[in-house]
Amino acid sequence: MNKIYLGILGGGQLGSMLCMAAKKLGIYTIVWSDDPTSPAKEFSDEFIFSNYSDNEKFNYFTKKVDKITFEFENIPFDILDKLNSIKEVLPKPKVNKIIQNRILEKDFVNDQNIKTTKYKKINNKDDLISNAYLLPAMLKTATLGYDGKGQFKLNNLEDCKNVSLTKDTEYVLEKMVNLKKEISVIITRFKKDEYEIYEPFENKHEDQILRFSKIPADINKEHFSKSTEYAKKISEKLNYIGTLCVEFFIDDKNNLLVNEIAPRVHNSGHMTINSHNISQFENHIRAVCGLKKVKTLKLYNAEMTNILGNEIINYKGKKFQDNEFFFDYLKKEIKEKRKMGHFTEINKIND
Repeated sequence: MNKIYLGILGGGQLGSMLCMAAKKLGIYTIVWSDDPTSPAKEFSDEFIFSNYSDNEKFNYFTKKVDKITFEFENIPFDILDKLNSIKEVLPKPKVNKIIQNRILEKDFVNDQNIKTTKYKKINNKDDLISNAYLLPAMLKTATLGYDGKGQFKLNNLEDCKNVSLTKDTEYVLEKMVNLKKEISVIITRFKKDEYEIYEPFENKHEDQILRFSKIPADINKEHFSKSTEYAKKISEKLNYIGTLCVEFFIDDKNNLLVNEIAPRVHNSGHMTINSHNISQFENHIRAVCGLKKVKTLKLYNAEMTNILGNEIINYKGKKFQDNEFFFDYLKKEIKEKRKMGHFTEINKIND
């Protein structure tokens, strides 16, 4: 088999782990990022730094690669679509067009008869005040924003009056739920009705940043079954190729609600590197490169902790047990609440 040259847009920690998975499979990786300090620079076979609108780099990239994927969903649709006209981009850019916009995303999910939180489109202060019946709620920019960025908690009408809205920016107001639990389901779809799916992960967030994940999730059989079925349904409807994550809320009345869809490998699935025979990253590489699907098996129960900001200092140089794994993302600058690494602990599965 001829060597496959895989282009990866984006050079963060997800890109790094995709590169590591690709290397295991003998696939050559070319990362293109608009950040010269990208962590994936240390793990890719080749690294390109430029703005994504740079025509010279665009031409070089498309000539060099066989397939293209991406590590985060906020790359402009126009760039992805232009790339896809020359070399195949997976998942398809039209998926991102839906999921990049929180309003389109929630409309899409509800169209599949799957519940989300109640929400309203917000364009200005008048819209916000007229929809105050949803309070308490989270006001989020419809596009961009992650790890708590572009998000504002509004408790009362006074908060609505005081919050600062950026002109010509679209927002969505999402009613807050009485949260009982958060879970996510990660699925890799290879083609129609052909996929590998990981059991639900139980997650805990702090300040809208994922802090802890574990398997098995402490959920009932109905939530286990419904969440995995919903993930399959969403991936099929999107005609998705690659790894996809669906995040869910379980409220105090045991309703299962889709919170967000991530059209990529996901933070909650980092532990699959150590807990499964095939990680979410390897499955993604296999799917987008058209490689053979391998049965994915859980080998261990696991817990993962995100390492934020200065916490990374305490992990460097530390000795770990045989069942403990530390991942340093090799980011050049330490920032408060920035994901600097993660720590996974695996344990035997109880019979």
